[in-house]
Amino acid sequence: MFSHKDNLQQLSQSNSLKEKLILTHQNIQRTFPFIARISVTIYDPETKVLKTFLHSSGGDNPLEHYQAILSDAHSLKEVLDKAAPRVVNNLNTFKNSTKTHAKRLDRQGYAASYTTPLFDKGDFFGFLFFNAYEPNVFTESVLNNLDVYAHLISFMVASDINIVKMMNAAIKTTGDIVHARDPETGGHLDRMSRYSRIIATALANKYKLNDDYIEHIFMFSPLHDIGKITIPDGILLKPNKLDKDEMEIMRTHPQKGREMIDTLMKNFGINTSENVSILKNIAEFHHEAINGSGYPSGKKEGDIPLEARIVAVADIFDALTSKRPYKEAWSNERAIEKLLQYAGETLDKDCVLALTENIDAVTAIQQQFKEDQVG
Repeated sequence: MFSHKDNLQQLSQSNSLKEKLILTHQNIQRTFPFIARISVTIYDPETKVLKTFLHSSGGDNPLEHYQAILSDAHSLKEVLDKAAPRVVNNLNTFKNSTKTHAKRLDRQGYAASYTTPLFDKGDFFGFLFFNAYEPNVFTESVLNNLDVYAHLISFMVASDINIVKMMNAAIKTTGDIVHARDPETGGHLDRMSRYSRIIATALANKYKLNDDYIEHIFMFSPLHDIGKITIPDGILLKPNKLDKDEMEIMRTHPQKGREMIDTLMKNFGINTSENVSILKNIAEFHHEAINGSGYPSGKKEGDIPLEARIVAVADIFDALTSKRPYKEAWSNERAIEKLLQYAGETLDKDCVLALTENIDAVTAIQQQFKEDQVG
């Protein structure tokens, strides 16, 4: 009576999204062993950029840490415009393409692909790819089966993304209710989250960071200061330097932020969300310093989680280059000089160099997400 084994049972367990994708791939290969790779790209509607996110093929990953403007990827833009899947049973069709992603896939040796756009409540959020080393394998029978898995994967990825959106919305609502808002602008969060992604991508090879980790740093970094919701307006909005007692209260916000995240995840029933440690570490440790002079725990060097070191540099750089009620915006040159002074002392040197050596990308973000009139 109980002899049947549910091969997808683990999808309901507290595994990471990456692990669930690999499990799904393994299950597909029981029926269709020629499916060599399943991958997901995520779309950023603000910048119109398509970014690699997840894949299930182990070391077989020709497009790691890759991004492109969607409008420049004409074949994928056509898939989105038609809002329909695309089958290519012979990838020689794209053999002469000049696009980087097409060249990399060709070098990998893939012979066929099945691509479908991903939507959540009608909103486009990325693409799902099935690749094979054999041509002419995506028959109508195969596709009918893969479509079921495609919808399952789409649901899993959308759920993961929506968890972050849910927490952002809950935090914003809480801030509105208690009237305790950080005077930083939305532009600050747009910029610093993308600076964080620049840093993480630049460090990917050295620290062996995958796209999943990098994307979660991008998604979670805007929540770094959620603990400031608990700080009284008289301190949070004070235009002058804080006194000793006020600074002690301000320094409670990282721990308060960690506690808020724990409470939010418990109340929303999302304690099993993958990569939650990244979010908790960002909120709790982004004010730690390499030399141990930071807070709340006085952690040093490598004891500070990498994601917190990354966000610290991104946050400070944008604070320096943004106008505030108490200061004018610094030039990038002046801010870089200050970061280099901090490097190896209070800020992680690798993270500082990762940002300062990619200043063209930084400038492009500044142009797109300019400071508003409030500053």
